[in-house]
Amino acid sequence: MSEEMRTETLSPKRRLGARYWRLWTASVISNLGDGIAAIAYPWLASAVTRNGLLIALIAVAQRLPWLVFTLPAGVITDRVDRRKLIASMDVVRFALTLGVALVVLVNESGLPSPADLAAGVDIETDLFVYLVLVGAALLFGFAEVLRDNAAQTILPALVEPEDLEKANGNLWGAEMVANSFVGPPLGSFLLGITFALPFFVDAGTFAVAAALVFLITGQFRAQPVEEQSKSIDWTGDIKEGFMWLWRHPVLRPLAIVLGFLNALGMMIFSTFILFAQEELDLETGLFTGVFGSIGEWFGFESVGALIFAILLSGGAIGGIIGSVVASRVSRRLGSGPSLYVTILTGAATAIVIGFSSRWWMAFLMFAIGTSAAVLWNVITVSLRQTIIPDHLLGRVNSVYRFFGWGMMPIGSALGGLVMVIGESIVDRPFGLRLPYFVVAGAQLLLFLYAAPRLTTEKMEAARAEGLTARQSE
Repeated sequence: MSEEMRTETLSPKRRLGARYWRLWTASVISNLGDGIAAIAYPWLASAVTRNGLLIALIAVAQRLPWLVFTLPAGVITDRVDRRKLIASMDVVRFALTLGVALVVLVNESGLPSPADLAAGVDIETDLFVYLVLVGAALLFGFAEVLRDNAAQTILPALVEPEDLEKANGNLWGAEMVANSFVGPPLGSFLLGITFALPFFVDAGTFAVAAALVFLITGQFRAQPVEEQSKSIDWTGDIKEGFMWLWRHPVLRPLAIVLGFLNALGMMIFSTFILFAQEELDLETGLFTGVFGSIGEWFGFESVGALIFAILLSGGAIGGIIGSVVASRVSRRLGSGPSLYVTILTGAATAIVIGFSSRWWMAFLMFAIGTSAAVLWNVITVSLRQTIIPDHLLGRVNSVYRFFGWGMMPIGSALGGLVMVIGESIVDRPFGLRLPYFVVAGAQLLLFLYAAPRLTTEKMEAARAEGLTARQSE
């Protein structure tokens, strides 16, 4: 036995351990790439088309695998080494991102500059690059389904059940910094150098993350190979996971509520790049002079791209706050009221953004909304990891995500459709704002469904039952 394995065997897992921190580091690095992509991909999409529905369809393509592939992904996760699955999907994401980078590099001379895009310039749709984006988004989504499902199911093998909230909080807080605070400004800086550069850097982060995950020692199969049947009973395995969740009095409403929350979130974000460029003061606001000087000093081509990056970083600030205070808020308010806060906060922030014409107001709403969203995640993910049996964790988690994430492509399509309808009935500014008001009203209705079903008493009873079952295994 190696010295590292001996130390981790004898030491309490409450110290989290080296293997957890390798997963943490890999996740942070890949999330840095995701933060870069959060600027690069929307900006590239807006550079090849100004049609709101076409832009929304890119988001639909990326989220569609969560609807059609999540359930089989759960079966796969429960039958393979989860560590190897995470690393392999990072390799796939590296290859896909590298391919997009090369396409952008070849076609860069025909794309409008970031400054033109920030000014809302009208362009003809570049069909070739657009189709590349849609295809890459779809394949990327399939890899993401497998990777993310495996990443959530591997964590209980690294830390004790009572440390899951702490481990998840550490992970999400750091991921949020990389994804929304460091990554977007870096992405806008790289865009100012050349349109293709952020995609090359994004690809590199996936390669590094894959290498780090490969270095995590141990076996991470839910069941030993000799205990598994040689052939996969896809229908039976999926049904077992589906029925376990559907019969659970807490997980079922949690999954349904999360599905609608994510769908409503994507109704907003699928066309947000157009809303920000055309309705928010990215180029003419109060702070553009200051940020313009900073941008010129560091080589940013467009102050609008920089401010858009800063705007998205509001989510990072909220995420950091949420990850720090989530456990304390949950203890003080109770799990149920904490989840209610998430839903009602989403409604309030949507209304404010819908009426706003100032980027800093949207920044503030992102911070508040993301803080509440992290509170939801810390409570519900830790709950799932505690109450679901390990041999079913991949499948039940995938069913949960089928509801939770499978609704995202539907929400993305509805967001683009609502925008187009509003634009045709009134005008384009109204169409860009209409999704926010629809989302606010829908979240108030969702609260009425969630309140009697997601109480603190019900969730704590489920947690206690899950802990008892794990201790008896």
